[in-house]
Amino acid sequence: MKVLVPVKRVIDYNVQVRVKSDQSGVELTNVKMAMNPFCEIAVEQAVRMKEAGQAEEVIVASIGPQKAQETLRTGLAMGADRGIHIESEADLEPLAVAKLLQKVVEKEAPGIVIMGKQAIDGDNNQTGQMLSALLGWSQGTFISDLEVSGDSAKVVREVDGGLETVELKMPAVVTVDLRLNEPRFASLPNIMKAKKKPIDPLSIDDLGVDVAPRLEVVKVTEPEKRKAGEIVGNVSELVDKLRNEAKVI
Repeated sequence: MKVLVPVKRVIDYNVQVRVKSDQSGVELTNVKMAMNPFCEIAVEQAVRMKEAGQAEEVIVASIGPQKAQETLRTGLAMGADRGIHIESEADLEPLAVAKLLQKVVEKEAPGIVIMGKQAIDGDNNQTGQMLSALLGWSQGTFISDLEVSGDSAKVVREVDGGLETVELKMPAVVTVDLRLNEPRFASLPNIMKAKKKPIDPLSIDDLGVDVAPRLEVVKVTEPEKRKAGEIVGNVSELVDKLRNEAKVI
C-alpha cells in the first residue's frame, strides 16, 4: 500500500508573524520557514506504518514555490521514499489545493492519504474534508489514534465531547491532531540520504486544474493588543466587575 502525505511550507511556529506595511498579507521576506507542525505528525505516522510493514511506500507532496522542495526534503529525511512538487507562486485556497491533490491521488493510487488537520498559517481546516468529498473516499478528521487492518481503518477522533471511535472503509483520507504521535528528528545521515531521493516536478497546467481564487483579501491587520489585567480586593468586588463591567454573569 502507498501512503500519500501532503505537506505545507509555513512560517516557523517560533517566529513572530508581522503584517506587511500595506496590509496585503504577512511578511515572508527573510522569515524562517518550516514544515507545518501537523504535517510533520502526518509524515511520522506514515513512516511508522511503513516500519510496521503496513505500507510499502511513503510519498510526500507539496504545493508551493521552488523553496517548497526544502520542506519535501525534510519529509524525505524523516523517512519518506519520494516527493512530488507542484510548483505555484500563488497562495492557493483550500479548494484549489484539494483539486490538485485529487489529481495526484488519481495518478499515484495510494491506499490512504494522511494529512495535517490544518496549516498554522491559514488555519482553514478544510482541505482534507474537501479532498475526501472530491474522491468519494471515507474520511476521519482530528484523529489521535490510527489502526489499519486490511481494507478498513479504525480511528479515534477528538471531538468537543471527548473521543469518538470510527471505523473507516479503505481507501480513506485522515487528518491528524497533535496527540497522534511525536515526530522524530531527522538524523544527519538521513538528511544526507534525502538529498538523493527523487522529487517529481509537476505544474498546475500538467494537472489541468482551475486554481482561480474565489475570495479576495481586502486587508490583513494585527489583532488588538491584549489589555492588562486588574487585581481585585475580594470576591464581592470580582463578582461586581464580572456582572456590571464584563457582563459575563
